[in-house]
Amino acid sequence: MEVIVERAAETSPGDGAFEVVERKGLGHPDTICDALAEAFSRQLSRFYLERFGVILHHNVDKALLIGGIARPAFGGGAVAEPIELILAGRATRDYRGVRVPVDEIAEACVRDWFAIHMHAVDVDRHLRIRTAIRPGSPDLVELFARQQRHGTPLSNDTSCGVGFAPFTPLESVVGAVERHLNDPALKRAHPEIGEDIKVMGMRSRDRMRLTVSCAFVDRYVANPADYVEKTRRLAALAAEAAWAAGGVAPDIVVNAGDDPTAGSVYITVTGTSAESGDDGEVGRGNRANGLITPLRPMTMEAAAGKNPVSHVGKLYNVAAQRVAEAIVARVPGAAGATCFLVSRIGRPVDDPEFATLRLSPAAGMAVAGLEDRAADVLRAEIARIPGLWREIVDGMVALF
Repeated sequence: MEVIVERAAETSPGDGAFEVVERKGLGHPDTICDALAEAFSRQLSRFYLERFGVILHHNVDKALLIGGIARPAFGGGAVAEPIELILAGRATRDYRGVRVPVDEIAEACVRDWFAIHMHAVDVDRHLRIRTAIRPGSPDLVELFARQQRHGTPLSNDTSCGVGFAPFTPLESVVGAVERHLNDPALKRAHPEIGEDIKVMGMRSRDRMRLTVSCAFVDRYVANPADYVEKTRRLAALAAEAAWAAGGVAPDIVVNAGDDPTAGSVYITVTGTSAESGDDGEVGRGNRANGLITPLRPMTMEAAAGKNPVSHVGKLYNVAAQRVAEAIVARVPGAAGATCFLVSRIGRPVDDPEFATLRLSPAAGMAVAGLEDRAADVLRAEIARIPGLWREIVDGMVALF
């Protein structure tokens, strides 16, 4: 592994005059696709482990959500055409004469996820599920199996992962606001708040602004006046979360496209725009750190649904973020860090083709004084990659 440590040429977005950060919430169609692909991969992995003692080859990172047709109305509307979900990818369907119930696992994952996470969705009436899971290509299946002879998982793709730390105040606030508004306890207290919440954060010099898009659930909203009052309440809840996360009081606008006087408001039957024509796809939403940060280095690799053993498109994005966070936490004088990990197919996952660290030293420090300790942290985190699958399968790693 070639390791390069250099001074970051760019400043943190938090130091500039302008910053923009986005998070697509739990019920956004793109996030739904990420969540379903990852849930499917985890459940497949558990089945393989329980039945065969090893995770078999699979990559189920292709999911498409086709929006339905709905007629929301104050006090409660109806879904005329259900949301259609297509799960696709590659998976081992037979092993040592045993059939793997891949399609059944996929459908159960979809139904269970919606039942747990989307409080206004009726799984039987509002969803239609299709699967298109084919066997893997022989060369990738053989490469995956080769790890048992090699002793270490081998990269099954040539890919790049990237991570950075620390988050800016705006990045922290955007993530905290969406997570607070989608907290299950808050949903129980305010069932009118749907899960399809998107937060767009903007900062112009010292002024922070949040535009919050929220799909309200129509049966919990009586009329236009009640809707206006509940959007105000949502803004107050967002403000509380922003203050708790960053000690800031941003300007907050909820559902900026509304025109209540004309009857144009964002109410839904199910709490997600997926019910009425907003479609979704894996990899189009949050990166593995949970945010969309156009002013930061990012990879467009879709982490969700890839196998957790050897697919570096997943592993290296998780590991790179951990490297950056660990450097900032453990290396005195490192004010910021960005990590890039690049793989080559067939190479051990704990031996990237090369790794690059871009460090932002604290005032009075030089990068030369940080290089050795930062590189040591990098190597220690990379050595943990072959065991990272356990945390992923157990649901301990957030990927969107």
